[in-house]
Amino acid sequence: MFFDASLPPLPLRDVPSVAEAAEALGFAAIWTTETQHNPFLPHPLIAEHTRRLQMGTAVAIAFARSPADLAYTAWDLSAASGGRFLLGLGTQVRAHITRRFGMPWPDSVVGKLREEISAIRAFWHAWQHGEKLNFRGEYYKLTLMSPFFNPGPIEHPDIPIYIAGVNTGLARLAGEAADGFLVHPFHTVRYLREILLPAIDEGAAKAARPRPKVQLTAFVVTDEYEESFVRSQIAFYASTPSYRRVMRLHGWEDVAERLSALAARGKWEDMPALISDEMLHTFAVVASPADLPAALEARYRGLADRLSLYTPFVPGQKDDLWRHLTRHFNAAA
Repeated sequence: MFFDASLPPLPLRDVPSVAEAAEALGFAAIWTTETQHNPFLPHPLIAEHTRRLQMGTAVAIAFARSPADLAYTAWDLSAASGGRFLLGLGTQVRAHITRRFGMPWPDSVVGKLREEISAIRAFWHAWQHGEKLNFRGEYYKLTLMSPFFNPGPIEHPDIPIYIAGVNTGLARLAGEAADGFLVHPFHTVRYLREILLPAIDEGAAKAARPRPKVQLTAFVVTDEYEESFVRSQIAFYASTPSYRRVMRLHGWEDVAERLSALAARGKWEDMPALISDEMLHTFAVVASPADLPAALEARYRGLADRLSLYTPFVPGQKDDLWRHLTRHFNAAA
């Protein structure tokens, strides 16, 4: 199980020092998010300032971009990094796609993402092998690729595509068509075992291919500050209707409905109080810093191929803990 870092939201000028520190501490990869900044812009800097560290987007919003845009960007980043780039895609929810990105919401989330993955790979295949671009689907018709716009082959053309999801439709799609599945931090071990992993296996069996890699992000609690923060994050995610299935599995749907009602009224400060100790321990790994590596491995060994923490990596903050974690997982790899 590889142990990865999450890049915090920060100015581009600070990316090189964080990337260098992450590689020095022994992280296997560093992932960027699409929250306050573009998820792709840090990666040329990461590639330039590291030699071993893999790098990925967790996630870039697929429905906010065309397949061509994603294909060109990933192609260049793979070339620049010597094949270390991982393209992680997510769908987001309807309100953000339509009201923040100003893009249309598809009739079928799974159908459009499946087609977008295939379209991206069609670009890559055309560029690498010099063949005609000819992709025709429900959402995209892509048939124009003159030499002037063709970047040509690269040394590492097999760029892994990861997709993120909470529910079974995207998990099945990952098994069917992706190289990896990014598990949302709002998960439980029971939800992984009973819902997500069987759905991934179902998709893989349908396509007669091996199960894709599973990368998950974990909530952890090692002190009182983290406990308060994690309770608030669990409450926020549990209030989202599209994540309701996780709460329902554990018999907590009534709590989820109350959280949704509070969120609708803007009562964010009242929401963490509804997260019981049982919920906290179910969603998060609660352990002392010394015991955290063993606790993470005990919970996730056999369930994931890659692991990162919801807490972003900031050099100079908790360096001893990060070093303790990377040494543990590197020794166990």
